[in-house]
Amino acid sequence: MQVDTGTPPMGWNSWDCYGPSVTEAEVLANAEFLAQHLLPHGWNVVVVDIQWYEPTARAGGYNDDPPVELDGFGRQLPAPNRFPSAAGGAGFGPLAARVHELGLSFGIHIMRGIPRRAVELDLPILGTDWTATDAADTSSVCTWNPDNYGLDHDHPAAQAYYDAQVAQFAAWGVDFIKADDMLAPFHDAEIAAYAEAIRRSGRPIVLSLSPGTGLDTAHLDHLRANAAMWRISDDLWDRWEDVLDQFDRLARWAPTQRPGGWADADMLPLGRIGIRAERGQDRPSRLTADEARTLMTLWVMARSPLMFGGDLPSTDPDTLALLTNPDVLEILKASDGGAQVSRDGDAVLWSARATRPAARAEGAAPVPALYLAAFHLGDQASSAVVDPAVAGIAGPHSATDLWSGEALDLTVPVTIPAHGVRLVRLDPQP
Repeated sequence: MQVDTGTPPMGWNSWDCYGPSVTEAEVLANAEFLAQHLLPHGWNVVVVDIQWYEPTARAGGYNDDPPVELDGFGRQLPAPNRFPSAAGGAGFGPLAARVHELGLSFGIHIMRGIPRRAVELDLPILGTDWTATDAADTSSVCTWNPDNYGLDHDHPAAQAYYDAQVAQFAAWGVDFIKADDMLAPFHDAEIAAYAEAIRRSGRPIVLSLSPGTGLDTAHLDHLRANAAMWRISDDLWDRWEDVLDQFDRLARWAPTQRPGGWADADMLPLGRIGIRAERGQDRPSRLTADEARTLMTLWVMARSPLMFGGDLPSTDPDTLALLTNPDVLEILKASDGGAQVSRDGDAVLWSARATRPAARAEGAAPVPALYLAAFHLGDQASSAVVDPAVAGIAGPHSATDLWSGEALDLTVPVTIPAHGVRLVRLDPQP
């Protein structure tokens, strides 16, 4: 099931709720819920995050010297104690097929490089006379995960390993790969080699890169040439300060957004998370309702991909309503020009333009709407006038708050909650 990157991808990822230890049953439960309740709204990707090949994976961190599951060519295999359908060398083929039957796309996470265990065993690389030792750069290691060594891209064994790995993913039916430890620091040769392996696989697999700690827009051309998504921050959790930090990042990256290449502000840590996570205990998201609306609004105005991190079957109705508001999702799917217009202390204003018109009164030509998002980042509620003229918008418009559905009179002040937002659609009037 090809992932459409003409608009920002939308889906579910196992990381925020299950960390490295997600099971096949949990993936399927979330996929089935996604297909039944969110697919009609555009949510259509299911991603199994980190260490699906680690039979002893746990919450709260990573095991030293993990006994990762590998085939005879040093390629990762799903741990059959967690993914029983992978037994007998089936890999993710059966799980991907089931996800596809639900009308969804199937994605997996992978670390940069080659498993250290493959190097220790000096396993052969499929279709070559080289081994893992020839491909590995043992001086290149991830600072936070013990699974892999980097690759020596001065040796053709490096590309051959990625080619063999991605060919196996393609044979399983993988549609989306989240490749980690790629951007901080920026591993340009690794990124280009992985993109080449995807091209050689013959399957249209979407490449998503992470984490984006300190990612600079100077890399934009390289990113666009090789990936469809790239993170612009480290992991984002259910803390207001994490959301707050994304305002500056998205103000820089939003003007670069275009179909096929999306700056990614990271997952949505909403609903029930932390069940077996890397960070924190089983909990409902600690973001307030207003903070959650702010997060969702900023992401759609900046057209960031949306990857939900909570456990969907146990997600509360208010969070589901947040994810399925059709007027808000319309901004993500059909707008352009999203940008920060002004920032004055705690007051932040963004604007965007609709790219497809809504119907007007009978006989009137449809005219695209405009969007304004008035954020208040302070710790106390604010009363403010949302003035379209600040965004260069003139002429008569009707105004609707897209979260509440209420009609607004923008000549009078509106209340913006602490850490909150008023998201307004302006419909031109004759």
